[in-house]
Amino acid sequence: MRLILLGPPGAGKGTQASAIVKRYNIPHISTGDIFRMNIKENTPLGKEVKHYLDAGLLVPDELVVDIVKDRIKKSDCKNGFLLDGYPRTIKQAEVLDEELAKMGTKLDAAINIFLDTQLLIERAVGRRLCKNCGATYHIKFHPPKQQGICDKCGGELYQRDDDKEETIKKRIEVYINQTKPLIEYYKNREILVNIDGSQSIENTFDQIINALEK
Repeated sequence: MRLILLGPPGAGKGTQASAIVKRYNIPHISTGDIFRMNIKENTPLGKEVKHYLDAGLLVPDELVVDIVKDRIKKSDCKNGFLLDGYPRTIKQAEVLDEELAKMGTKLDAAINIFLDTQLLIERAVGRRLCKNCGATYHIKFHPPKQQGICDKCGGELYQRDDDKEETIKKRIEVYINQTKPLIEYYKNREILVNIDGSQSIENTFDQIINALEK
């Protein structure tokens, strides 16, 4: 199963991605995770990416394309993958299609999770991550048992700079202007699956599986 996950910041893509890759036993390829790892390790790529993320801007194509092309060629992607956070532009989508065609394969589905802008802001601003293990929580929808402490490892929870309200609003605006055209792109290729993300995590996941396996 070769899948991509579309949707604005706060749509719940990370949560659904974890469930999807577990069901199909495929790797979860998140450009955001790759970038954050480089930022944490203070690599040259990390320094450049941090400048864009902190400003709520999309990372330029040239910084993303080569990383993804190299990743999908690795052996653990032989039976499929889930791309999360890529592609973000039509240009990136075309490059991905070309690369998969060279490998003799293609995408099976583009999953588009959508929901109201105000709910997106509420979801994103309330998100907290564990500094140790990376587990995700939400102060309203999925709070930890003890405030500020990870249930899994006891690590400290924090709010990412790109989850703060001003940055989120800017990211949503950038998404609408630059990334939303991908919905039309994949609709024209007849692989778009629209999913209502305003429901519970479980119901949203059920929608995705039903659409993929019908």
